[in-house]
Amino acid sequence: MLWTLHAITLACLSSSVSAGRSQHIPKRLAALENNSSNVDTTPLELHIDVDNVGARNETAPYLYGLMFEDINFSGDGGIYAELIQNRAFRGVVITEPLPPSLTGWAPIGNAKLSLDSSHALSDALPTVMKVDIPANATGIVGFKNFGWWGMDVRPQTYSASFYVLRPKLGKPVDFTLSLQSNLTGDTWASSVISTVDIPNIDYAQLNATIVNEKSAPNSNNTFSITMDASQVAGQTLFFNLVSVFPETFKGRKNGLRKDLAEAFYNLKPKFLRFPGGNNMEGQTVATRWKWWKTVGPLKDRAGRPGDWGYQNTDGLGLLEYLEWCEDMSIIPILAVYAGYSLDRTSYPASQMGSVVQEALDELEYCMGATSTKYGALRASHGHPEPFEIKFVEIGNEDWFSTTYPYRWDIMYKALKAAYPEITYISTAFDEDDFKDANGNRQKMTLPPGTIWDTHHYQEPKYFLDNFNYYDNWQARTNNTGVGVFLGEYSVFQVDTPDGIVVYDGPRPNHIIFPRLVSAIGEGVYALGGERNPTVVKMSSYAPSLQNLNSFQWDPDMIHYTANHDQTVLSASYWQQYLFGRYRGSHSLPVTNKNGDFNPLFWAASIENSTNTVYFKIINSAASPKAINITLATYSTVNGTVLTNPDVNVFNSLANRTVIQPEPLEDTWVAKQYPDQGRLEWEVEGYSINVLEFKLK
Repeated sequence: MLWTLHAITLACLSSSVSAGRSQHIPKRLAALENNSSNVDTTPLELHIDVDNVGARNETAPYLYGLMFEDINFSGDGGIYAELIQNRAFRGVVITEPLPPSLTGWAPIGNAKLSLDSSHALSDALPTVMKVDIPANATGIVGFKNFGWWGMDVRPQTYSASFYVLRPKLGKPVDFTLSLQSNLTGDTWASSVISTVDIPNIDYAQLNATIVNEKSAPNSNNTFSITMDASQVAGQTLFFNLVSVFPETFKGRKNGLRKDLAEAFYNLKPKFLRFPGGNNMEGQTVATRWKWWKTVGPLKDRAGRPGDWGYQNTDGLGLLEYLEWCEDMSIIPILAVYAGYSLDRTSYPASQMGSVVQEALDELEYCMGATSTKYGALRASHGHPEPFEIKFVEIGNEDWFSTTYPYRWDIMYKALKAAYPEITYISTAFDEDDFKDANGNRQKMTLPPGTIWDTHHYQEPKYFLDNFNYYDNWQARTNNTGVGVFLGEYSVFQVDTPDGIVVYDGPRPNHIIFPRLVSAIGEGVYALGGERNPTVVKMSSYAPSLQNLNSFQWDPDMIHYTANHDQTVLSASYWQQYLFGRYRGSHSLPVTNKNGDFNPLFWAASIENSTNTVYFKIINSAASPKAINITLATYSTVNGTVLTNPDVNVFNSLANRTVIQPEPLEDTWVAKQYPDQGRLEWEVEGYSINVLEFKLK
């Protein structure tokens, strides 16, 4: 039975997404599901102009990337590979007040578990688990943890650690660390830390590796720490920060869950935007994401009540995000707090200096030499080499406030003066107008060289309607030299007559898992970005991850449980996969000799280094459409297609591969004339296609 937190977060959904723009929408295109009537059988004549080098534009180098924030247990319980739930007894689900808890823990044998605050591990982690062993205890005693709705156990080496204290001196103790089935009690693997003289003043951190050679049949497993009662009967022990990591992505200590990270890596993303999102802003100023509290030893990270209904350990902190980028060879888009939190509190202009200083200190931690205060701090955390920050986003979805104009102005000028080489991203709502603090309508005016971040959770037809929205966008909106970041977008509900998206309450039209219709709508929108590389600089699907056991938002790109064999890559994932992997260095003009876009949408590019032309085309109609493509002579052509006769199919735990890319050559109806530079092809209905032409 899936445990969800929808009830906890419904109240904040209306303040976490954009309802979408309503002005300057180009001519209306037919709704995706209804545009297949009166099919024209005349082939569409498309010419890809390879010869006119002067008509090419460099493609946006960072067009496709990742947006991440800890929502849907996507950090703790997700891509952060820690297997132990509630490892420092700070609780999991946010309640009022915020008490420590033993959620996820259970005693073994005669042991009695309770919480204790008089034997703190650190100032950050003051609550520990007290383990009382009765004087008459016999056999095996200890405790176990159930993980984040289970633990994945398969052949690999696990790294375990914990802190322990015993106020009264006693016999040496043998600790047995085990991975076991919660159903049968079978032990998959174990390791013994022998004859430990437990200290009575300061905690000792014990470490062990658990070499496992077995595959558990399911993820209903536990991790336990046990002792022989004869060694500890009548004693009290204190434990904290109990941790177990499997092998991680790129072997990084305190790193990422391998299967989820590899799924991201396979998209060939160019950037990671972090740490949010709402989760950066905090439900209050006091509970916002504070970068300096997310770095350093884990015992010094208190964590915080996250903005999506559950506690964050901050084990996935600023340095881990930067190392994530390093390990995937992608660039960071660092979002910095800009003086606004979700309870609608804004810093007044007179107090923005402290907010600016926080951001400057954060950038020094990321980029500073080891001779600087925060560069030295980063080095002490194991990374003396500075990171490169090319992009900084100032705030998140600041259209929910009326104070962003002065906050942006203060932040932008101060950060630009200190780091002029960085490109700064604005989160103003609309490029046409907005209300200022006095309720007056104002035009969005951004300095040339900056980027505007826009978010859209919409219907498929919205994205089709806006396919050519960014054609001549800078001139039309008087934003000369300003780029666009499609920072969060996804199809949220099916097409409706009025086009009004319902974000909370009864949602009969809501899409839970991304469907093929979602991927088609999102793909058409992305093609609009590819066609305008001088305007659209970056884009990212959101949200990216969802733990199926507890989530606050759907649909999401990747779904998962504790069992790595149950990770589901959605139709939207595969659209991102195709578009991110197959793109050239320069855009190519495409001439349509006998028609307009809809139901076919396309874009072309060339990779100069390999002389390969990539042609992406989407058929948003149910019926096939004949096209004739002409270009320069080519030696080979192959391609990949994402298609299904049912536009509403989706991948799920029940069937994870209903919709996935297939080699186009296996099914297509086409005639090739390489020496004439011609291809005659029938594009399947409801399909996303990528062709690769190797030019002669």
